[in-house]
Amino acid sequence: MIKKNQLVEFEITGITAEGNGVGRTEDGMAVFVPMTAVGDFVRVKIVKVLKNYSFGIIDQIIKPSPDRTEPDCPVFHKCGGCTFRHISYDAELKIKSNLVSDCFKRIGGFETDYDEICGCEELDFYRNKAQYPVAMLDGKAECGFYSRRSHRIVPYTACRLQPEIFREIVDFVVEYINFEKVPAYDEVTHKGLIRHIYLRKGYHSNEIMLCVVGTSKKVVAFLQNLCANTDLLTRFSDIKSVVANINPENTNVILGKKNITVHGTDNISDVMCKNKISLSPMSFYQVNTCQAEKLYSIAAEFADLKGGEKILDLYCGAGTIGLSMHDKVKHLTGVEVVEQAIDNAKINAEVNGIKNAEFICGDAGTVAEKMAGKGDKFDVIIVDPPRKGCDGVTIDSILKMSPDKVVMISCNPATAARDCKMICESGEYEVKRVRAVDLFARTGHVECVVLISRIL
Repeated sequence: MIKKNQLVEFEITGITAEGNGVGRTEDGMAVFVPMTAVGDFVRVKIVKVLKNYSFGIIDQIIKPSPDRTEPDCPVFHKCGGCTFRHISYDAELKIKSNLVSDCFKRIGGFETDYDEICGCEELDFYRNKAQYPVAMLDGKAECGFYSRRSHRIVPYTACRLQPEIFREIVDFVVEYINFEKVPAYDEVTHKGLIRHIYLRKGYHSNEIMLCVVGTSKKVVAFLQNLCANTDLLTRFSDIKSVVANINPENTNVILGKKNITVHGTDNISDVMCKNKISLSPMSFYQVNTCQAEKLYSIAAEFADLKGGEKILDLYCGAGTIGLSMHDKVKHLTGVEVVEQAIDNAKINAEVNGIKNAEFICGDAGTVAEKMAGKGDKFDVIIVDPPRKGCDGVTIDSILKMSPDKVVMISCNPATAARDCKMICESGEYEVKRVRAVDLFARTGHVECVVLISRIL
């Protein structure tokens, strides 16, 4: 039986969904080791022993894996943002592809063919959104990212996932926070004003929204002074919107419910699948625009629309998925619980001259249940749920509406496999195609698109 602090040697033979390497000791005990790659032969220090498995850290890489590369970020080993900067991108894609197929085989019991994963063209600087926590460190405000499994900030803003201009803006704002001696929020004492600096950027438009999250309306005065007393808006001329978000709650949720526009417009615009898109601070919008356009084209391919269909887009966000297919359908109905996102979806339809779309604000399951109760029918239902997946009410309502196809887009292969299994257990549907799509290069996240068709 291995013990804590013991040194053991073995080969890494697998990778978990969290990016931890897995190997086995001579007695068969599984050990999870971060920052390792399949094929590494390592000496590991055991740091935690449980009944059936253990956790360890690298003491020495005796023989490195052929997949291993030198990380190109100085805080990779501390920051919790990236998972796979120590391996090649080809190896990363294999891991993500296997993760999706394994979930569908193990959880769903599906033995369908799996399409080749769609990889990222841009591995760096691809994100159109970033949320930077702010904290007091050694008497001054610092900004960065949370370290793994903690709320301890790693003070670093030159993240390779974010556009370079984000670093410049964040550094500028933090410098002004310290110049004005404005206190950052303390999660322990619940005192201080500035919680997060939140940036959005239109991939095609280059328009930028600067949003600062504060505990009270005092953040409005801070932003007014920032805009009036510095050269922020001339130095960064792409900033079209400056917004104060008020979040006084003792919570890990980043954004509060109230937004106050301090400068410019309430929203910024971008283009997604040739449609103009309006974005508020609250709108859901895929963080990798280029890959999202590929994702939506795959969803459209799976739907195989002929032009006469009625489609229902559940969890529609700002309407980007359904609107990308508007010219291929008779009518589109979108449902989303976030009111601002529905407002954006309606604006997006209007500015693009789209007449065959309507958007409903409400919980996806509740609205779908009412539709099913009224006997509403749709040819195709698109679902893009949060990580927790669909609830039982939503799945039951989908089955009652009896669409010819369900196209599921999911950021969590495990819950996607579970939900697909629940739909197929009705005996009326089968999973026909599954394709993994990497929207989040160098991180542990992967999306997938699933085609669920009625059995004829």
